[in-house]
Order: sequence, then C-alpha cells, then structure tokens
Amino acid sequence: MQISGRFTTALHMLVCMEVFKDEYKITSGFLASSINANPVIIRKILSQLKENEIIDVKRGPGGAVISRPLSEITFLDVYRAVECIEDNTLFRFHENPNPNCPVGKNIHNILDDKLLRVQQAMENELKAITLADVIGDFEACMSE
Repeated sequence: MQISGRFTTALHMLVCMEVFKDEYKITSGFLASSINANPVIIRKILSQLKENEIIDVKRGPGGAVISRPLSEITFLDVYRAVECIEDNTLFRFHENPNPNCPVGKNIHNILDDKLLRVQQAMENELKAITLADVIGDFEACMSE
C-alpha cells in the first residue's frame, strides 16, 4: 500500500506557507518551484486545503495563508483533506467476492475488523503530529 504524493506535497506546501509567509506572496507558482511540481497540481491541492478550512486563499495580492494555529492542524486533517478515500475507509475491498467460495463468502467477516484496526492505528498516529511539530523540527534543522 502506498499513499499518494498529495499528502506529502500538501505538507511541503504548508511548511513553505509558514516559513515564507513574511517574505513572499505564497502562490501556486511559488509553491511549485519549491516542490518542483506542476502548478496545476499545486492549485488542486490548494483548493482541497481551502475547502477543508486549513488555508485561506486571497486573490490578487494576498496569496495563500494557513488559516488556523499550527498546533491545531494535524497530519490527519491534511491527510483527510487531500487523499481520496471512499466512505472514510483506507482499504478498498475488491468488489463482489464469490459467494459460492468459502473464502469469498467469508472474506469480509475475517478481514473487516482487522483492517479497521490498522486504519484506526494509522489515524491515531496522524492525529498525534501537528504542523507545529513539523515547523519545530524545521527550525531545529536550520539552527544546526
């Protein structure tokens, strides 16, 4: 399993927004240059972050800004904003297992609770890390 690059790209964008907020207008072009990505991709993620009230985007001279205190934005908030997970489930099950097969008939009964536990463990870890933690680590790296 691999989570798409949208999650880490969004985190990179948020760190840039915080680090450069007083020096530059934060635009999709500016962020794309740091990430080395297409500005269209960046604009899509900006839209998702705005829709989830993690950032504000001001047209014209404003640019993008983080809308809440860093300590109130968790990795889980960012993950849920940018990752496309259906029905809030991390694991997608193959459709229509064969009901005439003993495994196919019982696969949900034997896996669903285990997969839910894995998802909950991951979400608990994502909840435990905030953007404030990341900025603190960035500042520590810069002072070394």
